[in-house]
Amino acid sequence: MSTLLHIDSSARFTGSITRQLSASYVEQWQAKNAGGTIVRRDLAKDTLPHITEALIGAYYTPADKRSAEQQSIIALSDKLVDELLAADTLVIGIPMYNFAPPSAFKAWIDHVCRAGRTFGYTDKGATGLVTGKRAIVILSRGGVYSEGPAQALEFQGTYIRGVLGFLGITDVELVIAEGVSMGEEKTKQAIAQAQEKISANV
Repeated sequence: MSTLLHIDSSARFTGSITRQLSASYVEQWQAKNAGGTIVRRDLAKDTLPHITEALIGAYYTPADKRSAEQQSIIALSDKLVDELLAADTLVIGIPMYNFAPPSAFKAWIDHVCRAGRTFGYTDKGATGLVTGKRAIVILSRGGVYSEGPAQALEFQGTYIRGVLGFLGITDVELVIAEGVSMGEEKTKQAIAQAQEKISANV
């Protein structure tokens, strides 16, 4: 059976466009994958701690040599990595905050980017270990960043595509609803276009 990892990162629980669109994807995925497993990770509801020196130490200590304290410190990170590795498909809702993803999402990235588990090193450099997966990444933006003068400030989609690719997830579809702070009509149009792309990619 297929497994879907559903991640939301918006700080807003009401009126969030990324939450609305990611929920739409999940509903349609569930209809096409009867019996499939959905794992939910809400990064605003269950916030993750930022990485610390102690956690970094645990990351780079072999599992069989970690102290009891290190095992406790790394347990959450291990769980997040296990969720990622077990998923066949990811749907990730990411609003744009100050030109980039929310810090809650960056915290998740810091927990799942793990040498030896999600990426490794070869004589040719780093290689991703999270392969054979598909990611649908739902982005919302108040302005227009796909083109025009603000394009140089787009560190949202470029970041997520880059970091997922680093981990080995290269089948990434970006669903972008932009200009959502530019009036009611523009917002409706952006959501409708995003919904259409979601339906085409379930």
